[in-house]
Amino acid sequence: MLEDVPRDPFADDPDDPAAELGSADDVEPLTLAERDEALTDLADVEVFRSLLEPQGVLGLVLDCPECGEQHYFDWDLLRGNLRQMIDNGRPQVHEPAFQPDPSDYVSWEYARGYVDGVIDTEESR
Repeated sequence: MLEDVPRDPFADDPDDPAAELGSADDVEPLTLAERDEALTDLADVEVFRSLLEPQGVLGLVLDCPECGEQHYFDWDLLRGNLRQMIDNGRPQVHEPAFQPDPSDYVSWEYARGYVDGVIDTEESR
């Protein structure tokens, strides 16, 4: 599934800063609960994208618990990261979005609310 994700910008670089993280072989596989959660997230992302991309939304903005900043993920990168987590136990190293326009991205909570609103509207017809 590596074709689903952007190429690692440090691939084949002897000074790869991710080398300090260890080998991909050192990663513990996801537990069944973690895998189920990642599969659910992946399905959610597909639904979010199908409804929000036609509205001009480029992806999601997520709060990073490690650095306290917001990270902007386009749909392909988000999908690729989730696939990598499911398949390999951790996401592939990637470049952050370069000068993203925050108005092009929505939060997970907004996307979930949007989907719920579409479902409620369809059910009331």
